[in-house]
Amino acid sequence: MRYGLYFAPCADEAFHELGASWLGRDAASGHAVEHPDLDGLGASELAEITGPARRYGFHATLKAPFRLADGVREAELIEAMERFAARTGIFEIPSLKVGRLEGFLALVPDGPAPSLNAFANSVVEAFEPLRATLSEREIERRNPESLSSGELRNLMRWGYPYVFDHFRFHMTLSTRLSEPVISRVEAAAKAHFAPVLSGPVAVRELTLFVEPEPGAPFEIHSRTPLALGQHRKTA
Repeated sequence: MRYGLYFAPCADEAFHELGASWLGRDAASGHAVEHPDLDGLGASELAEITGPARRYGFHATLKAPFRLADGVREAELIEAMERFAARTGIFEIPSLKVGRLEGFLALVPDGPAPSLNAFANSVVEAFEPLRATLSEREIERRNPESLSSGELRNLMRWGYPYVFDHFRFHMTLSTRLSEPVISRVEAAAKAHFAPVLSGPVAVRELTLFVEPEPGAPFEIHSRTPLALGQHRKTA
């Protein structure tokens, strides 16, 4: 069992439905969702280019998937989430855009987002005591030879290369694409997500995703409302 601490749109938001339909799976219910037919991008092609992202569900990584340290129980992780949420206020990402990251498409902040970066940093630090040390196999899966010195230090210290100064908030929308395909998919993504690209996005919850067994689809285990409110299980 692996656990990931993510940002995901609240279940009652249109953003959640847009993300699930784009990827073709709802990580909250675990059910497949019909892909839309978009201008310039048919449902079958969309299904193909979202295959890898579909397994992970619609999200942005805050603390990458990890195993619990020896002796740590799931209930302790939930309790830690509740304590963290009780001292962390709701905030907004000023706006998102469809961006290109090393050949793949993702929703990324459209400008500086210091509150978001501070939130991500605090999640990485707060839950570190609960994380098991990476195994040699887990380290190798990250291709350490391809990482910068800073990314490698992060991997060995925090279990993930892309934290703190190397953090890039992103909600993956595709596999790596070449021109002219990426331009066509980018236009379709901008149209599909237009309702949420026009204004701020509220971060109201810390969401726990789980991978029940290696290679299984990630599912939303629970959402913990920030600041006020109580933990609630999704299933």
